[in-house]
Amino acid sequence: MQGQTDTGGAGRGEVALGSMNIKGLAHPLRVRILGALRLGGPATASGLAKLLGDSSGATSYHLRQLEKFGFVVETEGGASRKERWWRAAHNDTSFDVDSLLANAETKAAGIEFLRTIAAASFQRMSEWIEDLPSQPPEWVGAGTISDWGLRLDAEELRAFSAEIEALIARYPRFDPEEPGRPGSALVGVQLQLLPRLPS
Repeated sequence: MQGQTDTGGAGRGEVALGSMNIKGLAHPLRVRILGALRLGGPATASGLAKLLGDSSGATSYHLRQLEKFGFVVETEGGASRKERWWRAAHNDTSFDVDSLLANAETKAAGIEFLRTIAAASFQRMSEWIEDLPSQPPEWVGAGTISDWGLRLDAEELRAFSAEIEALIARYPRFDPEEPGRPGSALVGVQLQLLPRLPS
């Protein structure tokens, strides 16, 4: 099973998770920090702490860990030169679940990473639902939370996933550091293809 998370713009490429770097994302706050930088652009530890509801000491520590594993880099700051500014080193994180789970060294970290991604997906859905009453009418019916039950074999599921990813690739990517088109907004696309095998 392949996967991809925290999509952003088209300029800084992709990082693949493996035995050398999976431990760098095996903490929920690190995943949230990386996601915030990819969707919000460069930030300081104190700015991230305020955004994520954590302490600046914790965000500083986890930023240094993310830097150590190559997920974030220091960048030019805003008006304040007193604090270090950070940006995501890559736009996307890709992962091969088969490889992560097959390796005893990466199995626990891989499962923790997937749990954190699932929690973040749930949080995004909950925030969208809470915001619905205050959204402009043209946006209220534009989004959706839908699910279907399909009967597929493993090969059909892989083909289905590839078709969906090809469709997504046809649309412009979001980049917080690029000016958006008038009338456009960040649209989070979450994909879960979850086979439930007979027990």
